[in-house]
Amino acid sequence: MNPFFGSVFWLLVTLGVLVTFHEFGHYWVARRCGVKVLRFSVGFGKALWKRVGRDGCEYQVAAIPLGGYVKMLDAREGEVPPELLSQEFTSQSIWKRIAIVLAGPGFNVIFTIAAFWLMFMLGRTDYAPIVTATPQSMAAQAGIHPDDRLVSVGGTPVTTWSGSLDVIGNALLSREPLSMTVRDPDGTQRHVTLPLNKLPAGKDIGQYLDQLGLRPAPPPPIAAMVEAGQPAALAGLQGGDHLVSVNGKPVADFVDLGKLIAADAAKSPLLAIGVERHGKPMQFKVTARKESVQGQPARWIIGVGAQPPETAIQHYGPVHALGAALSLTWRHTTAVFNMIGQMLNGRASTSNLSGVIGIAQVANASAHMGLSAYLEFLALVSLSLGILNLLPIPILDGGHLLYYLIELVKGSPVSERAMIAGQYVGLLLLFTLMGLAFYNDIHRIVLPT
Repeated sequence: MNPFFGSVFWLLVTLGVLVTFHEFGHYWVARRCGVKVLRFSVGFGKALWKRVGRDGCEYQVAAIPLGGYVKMLDAREGEVPPELLSQEFTSQSIWKRIAIVLAGPGFNVIFTIAAFWLMFMLGRTDYAPIVTATPQSMAAQAGIHPDDRLVSVGGTPVTTWSGSLDVIGNALLSREPLSMTVRDPDGTQRHVTLPLNKLPAGKDIGQYLDQLGLRPAPPPPIAAMVEAGQPAALAGLQGGDHLVSVNGKPVADFVDLGKLIAADAAKSPLLAIGVERHGKPMQFKVTARKESVQGQPARWIIGVGAQPPETAIQHYGPVHALGAALSLTWRHTTAVFNMIGQMLNGRASTSNLSGVIGIAQVANASAHMGLSAYLEFLALVSLSLGILNLLPIPILDGGHLLYYLIELVKGSPVSERAMIAGQYVGLLLLFTLMGLAFYNDIHRIVLPT
């Protein structure tokens, strides 16, 4: 599928699933509290599909898929027949109203735990936390060596690269020194400290990661596979050959090999490839070809494949998977709150925010990686939506919750005038956040870091 249409499709699927589940939380708890629900809508605007249930509730899918709502019987929006007053929203106790408001974000958290649980049940395939450091980077200066394996990060044991990155990303927002335990290929463990406090303020996580210079270790320069009929095979290279040089330039790793081939082949396709075979140095004349592989932009190739990276599969039974899901949910919850706090105090850049474009791109990428990856993405977006909905901004669930907390304190509801003013403020704040997120998405596309 075309990347653009794929992104649009998976964005609609993502929002459809998460909005439906969020609004179902409001709907389900409202019904249990005796409130009459008039409409359950996925999306805003003109209805594309609708039907009326036996309970009189109108269920619909609307044209603008960026949200949804549950419309309840509310005296503030019109006259209520006397026989339905007991089912009217504002006539309910304050605790029932609070429960209805909290139900949406609460169902987001439930969905997150369930998605993580299913992900661990299916098996989460990840890379082992074997790393290297960009030369002269902060990680290199701190003592990270090629092919070091991360054992623990910030006191948290790690077994996967993504798990390591979760902890590192959270630490980058705080910009505090981060201790790590690493094990070199010989099995010797040592402790290193990344001085994240030396990073400048106001950057996004991607920029911090670039400065940190910590990345997965690239494959060694070994031809694990030599494709028949391609230049390397025609020249005489064999699987298992250790690739030593390209036109006399030493090869550090497989990524370096690709860069050297691209640079030298652009001048002349005929390359001198130096190898070691069973300890014996050899050299072959290889004529590189410029081809497009699997729809990607054309590049210079010789037809050799790298060793696959070491994988770490997290595959648990139902009980263990639930524990892992709860732990992962808690870790990501604290990370989201940390990010919000760091942005509010100015220590983290607002460029970390992403909008619908960013969500669409990641949705498409994760969907193509398989069901487990897409479930993880759904879980993370669901958790973020739940937490963001709890922000004390009028028009969001957190804004309504704020009104009810004020009512609890003062003993009477917030005035209609104050609520209307709050709605305008909430809309302004919401559109500001959406505009900033949209700007960040466009900036990442036009000016990628």
